[in-house]
Amino acid sequence: MTLQTPRDTPDSLAATVPDGALLALPPDNSLPSVALARALVRRGAKRLRLLGVPVSGFATDLLIGAGCVAEVETSAVSLGEAGFAPRFSAALKAGTIKVRDATCPAIHSMLQATEKGIPFMALRGLIGSDILANRPDWKVVPNPMGDGVSDPIVLLPALSPDVALIHGVMADEAGNVWVGRRRECATLAHASKRVLATVERLVKGDMLEDERLAPGLISGTYIEAVAVAERGAWPVALLDEYAFDAVHVAEYARLAKTEAGFAEYLDRYVLNTRAQAAE
Repeated sequence: MTLQTPRDTPDSLAATVPDGALLALPPDNSLPSVALARALVRRGAKRLRLLGVPVSGFATDLLIGAGCVAEVETSAVSLGEAGFAPRFSAALKAGTIKVRDATCPAIHSMLQATEKGIPFMALRGLIGSDILANRPDWKVVPNPMGDGVSDPIVLLPALSPDVALIHGVMADEAGNVWVGRRRECATLAHASKRVLATVERLVKGDMLEDERLAPGLISGTYIEAVAVAERGAWPVALLDEYAFDAVHVAEYARLAKTEAGFAEYLDRYVLNTRAQAAE
């Protein structure tokens, strides 16, 4: 069988993401498609509701700075060793975005509920925290398996993102995407209504037939479309393919402290696709 190069590009995939969508992004250490985030900026996406699975990083800050985001649900937004996410911090202070506080276990649990086809998941660790006061959609109830009095439990509603964006190492002719050990991306794919993926390269055949590769796959059943985007996770790391570009992220953090600096960054690395490719 001859491998057919898909016609899709990051920009054509981004064109299918509607304004206002609940958009899920893995954290910087777990295969976010930064290429698709850049494409959404170029498209001029608006009113996106971002879900950090479970934390948010570079791509989220980029989308917020470009005015693409109305709401963020996450347990944290950070650039890691480069410090606070500057455009998120500025938007939060200005009141231009809404933030829905969550925790890492809570976000994973809500996605797992959808994956399992059940209306909610129970979680105990939230009891006693201030976060419950700001999440009326999370219900504290007596444990139905306990004595009904002294054992409260939190019920978290199932969560199904409209679109998930991931970046894998490779995709095959069957549409399977290889994500290695990052199995949380599979839960995200199972829970989301649509999954758009970028990959470094295409390979022939069906990787599900390879015992060594199959455990690291997201089945093509859950992938709506794939586009090749070399270095599509850059400047964050991609498994063993390339490392986190600390120098570039530090440059971004410095420029993005001001609106003028952020605009300079966009012109150089997002809107100027030739310069981006040269990196």
